[in-house]
Amino acid sequence: MQKTGQPTINDVARIAGVSKKTVSRVINRSPLLNDDTRKRVEDVIGELGYIPNPQARALALRRNFLIGLVHDNPNAQTVLNVQQGMLEALQGTEFEMVVRPLDRGSATMLDDLRHFLERQRLFGVLLMPPVSENDSVAKLCDSIGCRYVRMGSAVIDDSEHMVASNDREAVRTATEYLIEQGHRRIGLVAGPHGFRSARERRLGFEDALAAAGIALPRSMIADGNYTFESGLVAAERLLDVMPRPTAIFSSNDEMAAGIIHAARQRGLDIPRDLSIIGFDDTPIAAHVWPPLTTVRWPIASMARSAALKLIAGADDGSDLVEEPSLFLSTLIRRASVSPPADADT
Repeated sequence: MQKTGQPTINDVARIAGVSKKTVSRVINRSPLLNDDTRKRVEDVIGELGYIPNPQARALALRRNFLIGLVHDNPNAQTVLNVQQGMLEALQGTEFEMVVRPLDRGSATMLDDLRHFLERQRLFGVLLMPPVSENDSVAKLCDSIGCRYVRMGSAVIDDSEHMVASNDREAVRTATEYLIEQGHRRIGLVAGPHGFRSARERRLGFEDALAAAGIALPRSMIADGNYTFESGLVAAERLLDVMPRPTAIFSSNDEMAAGIIHAARQRGLDIPRDLSIIGFDDTPIAAHVWPPLTTVRWPIASMARSAALKLIAGADDGSDLVEEPSLFLSTLIRRASVSPPADADT
């Protein structure tokens, strides 16, 4: 087939025998197509060498084909995992991702966010916790007509604007596993104040201990901020308690790695002298020794679903696709947990 000049979307639609809207849906990977139609359009696109013009479409829609990621999160691995999930969703579409860190403690945070959204003319934005937990941020996005999806450790919005995990239930299950192994002196390294994830995970921990009739003295709780260094400091505090805990639940893997380091410095064997469970199942969990028992947080899948919610209907303004809104975290059992050396302690 001969080509004359630069092929257009009209050429693709005419040769494929479909409407421009259908071609646009193929380009944006809309699920509202059957496989035969999708393949026919893709074959014509490949044969013609058609390249979509996002600038022209952006001008027509008064929106750039940009999906924003807004965060104020101290854990770099968490941010990277979210980016990975979003990029998987955007692959093969006209959309690109732009990342914007914010300072949620700044008095100008909302103004900074407004300027970012308006300057970039974003098609939509994914809000990571803890920024996502601020209702004022969601209201701002809504007021300027920017699509948004909030990510969190509990449901805080309707399904159209939310991807959430079941942190409280997952941590309760993890703590019950420690109790089943015979542990009664169990310490907690909590997450940072102001994070809903820290609250949900602490509540799950407390639920399991309360159901088993196990007391939780304040001395068995140490605060962290989701970093290795804070886990190290928290572990030093907990391991100074007499009698010391035989197990510790850490609210994320980074802090759990700090706990392992602190325990080793004291000559403690893991898991014989100290069992440890983390949360996230980041690569560090499988790479430390012994491999870390942890709760697998499906954060990349959550981010993928959020991005798909945002770009659905990009071709014709139709309703958002029914992507999942609730994702279940699961306990991954590895070698960092065993019964205490003295099961009667």
